[in-house]
This record gives sequence, structure tokens and C-alpha cells, in this order.
Amino acid sequence: MFNATQFIEDALDEIRETVGDNTVIIALSGGVDSAVAATLVHEAVGHHLVAVFVDHGFMRKGERREIIKTFRDELGMNLVVVDAQDRFFEALKGINDPEQKRKIIGNLFIEIFEEEAKKTGAKYLAQGTIAPDWIESDGGIKSHHNVAGLPSGMVLKLVEPLRDIYKDEVRKVARELKLPESISERMPFPGPGLAVRVLGDLTPEKVEIVREANAILEEEIRRAGLKPWQALAVLLGEKSVGVKGDIRDYGYTVALRAVESIDAMTATAMEIPWDVLKTVQKRITREIPDVTRVLYDITDKPPATIEFE
Repeated sequence: MFNATQFIEDALDEIRETVGDNTVIIALSGGVDSAVAATLVHEAVGHHLVAVFVDHGFMRKGERREIIKTFRDELGMNLVVVDAQDRFFEALKGINDPEQKRKIIGNLFIEIFEEEAKKTGAKYLAQGTIAPDWIESDGGIKSHHNVAGLPSGMVLKLVEPLRDIYKDEVRKVARELKLPESISERMPFPGPGLAVRVLGDLTPEKVEIVREANAILEEEIRRAGLKPWQALAVLLGEKSVGVKGDIRDYGYTVALRAVESIDAMTATAMEIPWDVLKTVQKRITREIPDVTRVLYDITDKPPATIEFE
């Protein structure tokens, strides 16, 4: 049985032994995996850690503000915020293939981290990689940006304290570390963010649509007292005909998905009450004018993955 206390003790010893007095730079996204990894490294090496949050433009609503408040103001980490939205949108212009998106995002992340590392003299890159990330990447299911996106000539040495554990175990470690519930119980969010929740080509307008749809879905899920493993909204690639008032409209389709799982290796589509789904649908089509249709995905994993891309 997994023992979070023992895991933390072993992880701290291993991090200290590996890193020594060298500076470590960590990719901090605000999700539970990177938050736990950052906290472990912070406890192990203190001021030798530089936590870097790269705002690629694909974060959840209000996330940049929350990350600064939680990690810099409350947890006292040395947090650097890099605004790289223009760089990511430019690199992803015209890219439709999800594997290409993930690899471009991964490579650009590393470029930025290596730029920041040069400023700090860091020799190590810490990541919140967990077991399903490398299992899915090695199995060819889908590339995770923190695994398949890493360039072969990368200068930084990797530190991955969570590499051999699963999401439910990461949450146990988060609770043991006394991290806020907003972090320990937070729903998973993909490293590439909303870039893989917009099917097809990316534009700032499309990303904003799916950002608002995700925020509405998460808000109504919480209000209903539901606790899915993960809930998400996806902007589908094609438009469809709709009616608003007495006028024909031609807008986007949003697909909703909520699943129950333990370790993300398998997942079951969650039976969201109909009244909750209707509330979400009405809010999305009312509050996001460009959306005319909302669907609910009932596919389990397998055959589907949890994310659409």
C-alpha cells in the first residue's frame, strides 16, 4: 500500500542527493502534479529552486492570477512569470494535428526554460511527470509534452520525483504536504492546456470560447456538488446551424465530457444529472454568442482517451 509519508521522506532525500547545491528550475502550471513536484523540490532545496510559470495563453480562466497568489504570496516560492502567449500562438499557427501541437508546445516550453535557466544558472529541470504520462507516450497512445516533447539535445538534467506514481497517489502526497484543497483536489488539466481542447487550428478567439465554456462547466459541476475525476469542454472543429431568437445562426459546437477514474489509465463516462447538463448548455449558448450547439460525450476510456486530443 502506498505510504505518502515515506514517499515524501524518500523523495526529499533523493532530490537533495541528486541536485546538491545546484539551482533547479521547475515547470509550474498550477495543476496538482507540478504543484506537488514544486513543493517537494522547494522543501528539499529551498532558495535553490526557481519556479517558472509560462503563460502560453492556454490556461484556465483566472489561472495566472491564482498561481501568483498561491505559489508566490502564500507558499513563498521564488516564482518567475513568463508571458509567452504570442510565441506559442505564432508557433502553432496553421497546425491541426494534435501530436504536432503537443510536440511543438513541449519544445517551446523547453526553449523558454533553457532561456530562464541561463539567467539563473540552473542545471536541473524538475517536472511533475507521473506514470501515465510516460506509459501513454511510450505506448504511442498520445504524446505528453513533458515526455515526447523533450528535445534530444536538452542541456538541463531532469528531476522527476513523481515519475513512478499515479494521480490518486499524487493527491495523497499533496494532502500530506498540507497543500490547499484547491490544489490537492483540483481536476487534472493537460500540460498543453486549452490548446488540445480546441480541435483543429488555434486562434485566440477559439481559445477564449473554450476557456469560458470550461469555466461554466466547472462552476456548475461544483454548484451541483458533483466530483468527477475530470470534467472538460472541447471546441469542435466545424460549425453547425442554429437559431437564436427567430434568426438563423451558424456557430461553433462545444462538447462536454466528465469521467470517473482512479489512475487515469481507464475511465468511465459520468452520468451527470440532466438538469445540470441543461443548465450548462443554456449558460454556454447564452453567455458565449459564437456557440450554437452543446453535446455530451458518453464514451469510456478505452476506447477513447480522456482528452479529445
